[in-house]
Amino acid sequence: MPRPVHFEVHATDPERAITFYATVFEWGFERWGDTPYWLITTGNGPGIDGGLVAREGPPPPEGAPVNAFPVTLDVTDLDCVTRRVEQAGGGVVRPRSLIRGVGWLAYCKDTEGNIFGVLESDSTAG
Repeated sequence: MPRPVHFEVHATDPERAITFYATVFEWGFERWGDTPYWLITTGNGPGIDGGLVAREGPPPPEGAPVNAFPVTLDVTDLDCVTRRVEQAGGGVVRPRSLIRGVGWLAYCKDTEGNIFGVLESDSTAG
């Protein structure tokens, strides 16, 4: 069965995006050769790493609905993470919502307009 093994963040301003993700999630970035591409290390243990690349077109329009194929990150404190997102220049596009028996989910956007999910697991939610 195919599994996700890599993700990419497309950024109009790669350095700004690197600052955002390093600030909010403490991810590591390493430029890959002479190309405008950075390898992303998200941490140790279960999960996947990714890449950051310079965007080739316009960013998503403001107010666009959740579309595409957003990645969702497992967090221990959803409210703390959404505050950090806003402090780092991003925003919350769908506030904390209940997923019965799973936990609490919010969708956020980074400084480049990319949407991602954050999930605080709680099997007793509901």
